[in-house]
Amino acid sequence: MPDLLVVPGSLREASSSRAAARTLARRLEGRAACTIADVGRLPHYNADVTDDPNVARFIEQVGAADGILFVTPEYNYSIPGVLKNAIDWASRPAYASVFKDKPCFVVSVSGGALGGVRAQAHLKYILNGMLARVFPAKEVVVPQANAKVADGMLNDEDTLAFAEAEIRPFLDSLG
Repeated sequence: MPDLLVVPGSLREASSSRAAARTLARRLEGRAACTIADVGRLPHYNADVTDDPNVARFIEQVGAADGILFVTPEYNYSIPGVLKNAIDWASRPAYASVFKDKPCFVVSVSGGALGGVRAQAHLKYILNGMLARVFPAKEVVVPQANAKVADGMLNDEDTLAFAEAEIRPFLDSLG
């Protein structure tokens, strides 16, 4: 069973991206061992900081995972700063970081009608720049996501079934 690191792109516990991350992790039980990363513990990226234990833990989690499942909200047509910050920490040294050749799958959520497609495109562009392997699949987006959360979980069965169908080949590719 592959080890999957789930990286939600929001700090807010009640956010739709965290709800989607929790729900997907639960639905993947038995097919993947999921760990949800806490990117909120990371300091602002600063190359002068070389010994932060939260940074070391995140880099270790990324390196140890068989694959990464990103669940990002869309902020101002892109990814949130906290997600970019986490990626920046784990992207060093350039072209030889723990992200090099790391299989990644991207899900996006948005309160709007497009489901975060712009954020998803930006995140895939960033991951490609770090030589991560973005899994080729239909885009998994959750439009009007805020209205689809109840009790901290995403409750849109059609979207979740679609997401699982797209994530399953990704998990299979992890060996």
